[in-house]
Amino acid sequence: MDLTQFATLNGWLTEERINAAVLMAANVVYALVILLVTLAFAGWIRRRLVTLGQRHPRLDPTLFGFLGNLAKYAVLAMGAIFILNRFGIQTTSLVALIGAAGLAIGLALQGALSNLASGVMIILFRPFRVGDYIEAGSAAGTVREISLFYTELRTYDGLQIIVPNSDIWSSSIKNFSANPTRMVDLTVGISYDSDLKRASEILERIAHQDPRVLAEPAPFVKVKELGDSAVNFVFRVWANSPDWWALKCDLNAAIKTAFDADGIGIPFPTQTVIYEPTRAEPKVAAERPN
Repeated sequence: MDLTQFATLNGWLTEERINAAVLMAANVVYALVILLVTLAFAGWIRRRLVTLGQRHPRLDPTLFGFLGNLAKYAVLAMGAIFILNRFGIQTTSLVALIGAAGLAIGLALQGALSNLASGVMIILFRPFRVGDYIEAGSAAGTVREISLFYTELRTYDGLQIIVPNSDIWSSSIKNFSANPTRMVDLTVGISYDSDLKRASEILERIAHQDPRVLAEPAPFVKVKELGDSAVNFVFRVWANSPDWWALKCDLNAAIKTAFDADGIGIPFPTQTVIYEPTRAEPKVAAERPN
């Protein structure tokens, strides 16, 4: 390097420019340190939340996985703001811009956010679990999957139903699998000329002979009402929830078979019509054979 170039370089390297370069280098180092610390802390807090959901069986891992990702990106956003501040960039307007954009996105995706909020409530309060048979709104089926935005149901005939979580959470939820036992409630009608005592004994025998019928609460058989064409018995027994549907069908078949064997009639709805011709109506002459 000759004297001319050295003099030029010496003239360019002023104290102000050297200080600016040192400050820039220090800011780059600080930014790298902030970035590394932010990445490490974001990963750590996400892992802690996910581990917390996996450690306790009563907590749903899906919810804590979502919360872990949310916390991770929140920490990364704060780290980005600190880095921008380090380089002298005013972040107040940037934060306001991000808030306005978030508001616009929230208004555009309010349906999805409603499903998200409902999914968080479903996962948090657990009105049903995977494997339960539920009825919510106009949909019914066995729960196959619970996600943050939708719930997947499988109907009894093998159809798949995807129900938005907001539709489920905003309606009454009927969970058929929540309780270990259920009551089979039947109304059994017999004809008026049948023996009430004998019919009651047959119903009691059917209830006690089936091993799926629980002893407690005890079966309940009583005359419920005197109907238009039948004497109606109320027939109630308790069973384990997995046996409910098959037991109900088998009890109907057993009652019909036992009543037929004992001569107890199960009447059809009948109506008696009495017709009396008035005097004004003409009499029809009887036809005579030729």
